[in-house]
Amino acid sequence: MNDLSLRIPAKPHVSLRVIAGTAVCIIITIVSCAPKIGVGVDFNLVARNWSNGAVRIVQLLHPDFSYFPRTVHALAETLQMAFIATLVSGIICIPLIFWAAALSNPNALGRRITRFILDVVRAVPDLLYASILVAMVGVGPLPGIIALVLVDIGILVKLLSESVDAMDRGLVEAGESAGATRWQINRLMLAPSLTPTYLSQLLYVLELNVRASSILGLVGAGGLGLQIDAVRTYYRYDQLSLIILEILIVVIALDVLSAAIRKRLL
Repeated sequence: MNDLSLRIPAKPHVSLRVIAGTAVCIIITIVSCAPKIGVGVDFNLVARNWSNGAVRIVQLLHPDFSYFPRTVHALAETLQMAFIATLVSGIICIPLIFWAAALSNPNALGRRITRFILDVVRAVPDLLYASILVAMVGVGPLPGIIALVLVDIGILVKLLSESVDAMDRGLVEAGESAGATRWQINRLMLAPSLTPTYLSQLLYVLELNVRASSILGLVGAGGLGLQIDAVRTYYRYDQLSLIILEILIVVIALDVLSAAIRKRLL
């Protein structure tokens, strides 16, 4: 009997911090949903207007495949924008990653300046970038590509600099004890360890760019967004459904491809 009681695992202890944190999250959620001091979540609106949404959903379930030839050019433009932005941002972000990470850049001032600039870049929505750039360079894919590059750099540097800081400090210490310079340590020791994560995040950003470039056209930045805006204006939900289906197929294909590549890299 005593042996059996010893085998029974102890009941996990829930700390007061977990309880307090959960309670705070619940309170914040309730306050945020309040009508006057919050966003005013009203589920009665959903109950009263569900039929309008049901009609739209029925229309979306009947895509107009005859509209496909008119979307080919825009779809190709969307994919080209996503690929170019991913490639350019992937190249530009490489030095910024090592400037923003504490493990690869001991200069605290330079590191803070780099992070601050990237925080500002990342804080601006891609649609706002695209709107400003369309006013500067005109309608077309170029402002969309530049907007995607700016957003991608902020994302990649944020994620990958944190990956560098999570590495074993022994790599840096081994390089310093061997008399290597900071450039040599970053290039020969940290960069090879970061490469699989770098390629994985680059593929993830490519997926994000396909979705984002489809929306940037709403402000004139090229891609499928221009057609989305046109068919939405004329309430052609059957044609909109086809465009959504095309984006879905492309995203799924990229997800399958990136998963296979990640499996070989990691």
